[in-house]
Amino acid sequence: MSQRRALAIHGGAGSFARESFTAERWAAYDAGLRAALVAGFGRLDRGGSALDAVEAAVRVLEDEPLFNAGRGAVFSHDGINELDAAIMDGASRAAGAVAALRHVRNPVSLARLVMERSPHVLLVGTGAEEFALEHDVPLCPRAWFHTDARYAQLLRARAGDGSVADQLDYFGTVGAVALDGAGNLAAATSTGGMTNKRWGRIGDSPIIGAGTYAANDSCAVSATGHGEYLLRATVARDVAARMEYRGESVTAAARAVIGERLTNLGGEGGLIALSRDGEFAVAYNTRAMFRGVIDSDGRLETGLFSD
Repeated sequence: MSQRRALAIHGGAGSFARESFTAERWAAYDAGLRAALVAGFGRLDRGGSALDAVEAAVRVLEDEPLFNAGRGAVFSHDGINELDAAIMDGASRAAGAVAALRHVRNPVSLARLVMERSPHVLLVGTGAEEFALEHDVPLCPRAWFHTDARYAQLLRARAGDGSVADQLDYFGTVGAVALDGAGNLAAATSTGGMTNKRWGRIGDSPIIGAGTYAANDSCAVSATGHGEYLLRATVARDVAARMEYRGESVTAAARAVIGERLTNLGGEGGLIALSRDGEFAVAYNTRAMFRGVIDSDGRLETGLFSD
């Protein structure tokens, strides 16, 4: 019997009202999610690794301006797009991450280079971009990341419009988890961070164990939400730890971490997780979370609200 293959993705979680999300708007997001699922699962179908799959899926989401990662990332207080990403291999537990990038089109691919071609896990800012140049990664102008919608969002946040913090995109993130034909897991996460962030703020996405984690003996996890709380709750590692030490299923562990640990801290967000047998779990304590899943059993689903 062939090994089951699966890929799941997310595009952020938030607490906007259902009636504010039109069918036309959902169709645009749905197309982006499906494109990422097809790109990532295509790598698995061709015998590629879980790492190949999560990188391919996240690259599509980074290039889609609707999501808060890569092109279309939110702006910092200074009007700059600052990008973070991480990737982790469940077989070896090797990991790579980058933060505060300003000129790298696909941060997830640079994170993979950090994992595979450096002795480090996390590179930041100008050092990370120097590493990119040394490895022939072309830098792009900051204008590539600019979208008018994101800039307008920044202006509202600067003006003290509290409703901005309730929008799905305020803390948006994209991510992917995968199980390949060899039974290996991987996870990747990418983000523009928080609208109106200051002082070089970095959230949970590039922090291994907080926003991103993968281990073959438990699961792969990618999280999204209010990074300060996700960091304090170490949500990604905690899902795996509950599976390892308490024998919980990936679904039970994910729901406990989000529904109890994160919620009790006062944080909002969610996560996707994939177990070593291909069980997919999604948990969030916001009104909505963009997500999708595809597997070798023929499943292909996308979703936003709980139903």
